Amino acid sequence: MSEAKVMGSPSLSAAGGSVPLLRARGLRLSFGFTEALRGIHVDVHAGEVMAITGPSGSGKSTLLHVLAGVLVPDHGTVEYKQVRLTALDEAGRSRLRLGEFGFVFQYGQLLPDLSAVDNVTIPLLLAGTKRREALRRAEVWLERLGVAEHSGKLPAQLSGGQAQRVAVARALATEPAVLFADEPTGSLDSLAAENVMLALTEAARATGTTVVLITHDPRTAAYADRELIVRDGQITFGGPTG
Repeated sequence: MSEAKVMGSPSLSAAGGSVPLLRARGLRLSFGFTEALRGIHVDVHAGEVMAITGPSGSGKSTLLHVLAGVLVPDHGTVEYKQVRLTALDEAGRSRLRLGEFGFVFQYGQLLPDLSAVDNVTIPLLLAGTKRREALRRAEVWLERLGVAEHSGKLPAQLSGGQAQRVAVARALATEPAVLFADEPTGSLDSLAAENVMLALTEAARATGTTVVLITHDPRTAAYADRELIVRDGQITFGGPTG
């Protein structure tokens, strides 16, 4: 088994009274004349699975990238463990993302010339894990995600659902505190999407990993503990008020 920290997922009532793991206030970000975020407030609590939903172009993916320190807002603040991300330089945010965050994207973004197991080892090796240990941990995570029998296959030899579960294994292998998942089932059929979300949420809850999930699909959002709705760059449901 993995040496992952088992923290347990707090109840929503307990989480609501705790200090947020991620706290964003007054986020504003424009691209040219388009205001993508318009004064957004967000709290994300340790151990919860939170879905951010809304129509295409609503600003939800931009919000994820700001929360993860990929984009810097024009105005507002993001705090992670009470450290202000928005005050860090790019090198500082990169170190934080490598050490604390994991990412899953709509199309997995697996390296096409590497096997499934080698794809999962990449973030471990970048974090300084020795190759033998990285391979061992990669195999453990492929097993947990139900794709161990495909460990030697290239991404082109995998189905869409299998490839996405490999991508989830890669994201969780470093045991991140927060997993950011941007439309992780957007390219999958209904059955594959359900399998991926079940595997993702079970693995995250077993390790106490917090999940911030972007989706336009109500069936995918139903796997979350809590839902925020974003429209026109503002949260219209589920966010803090101040």
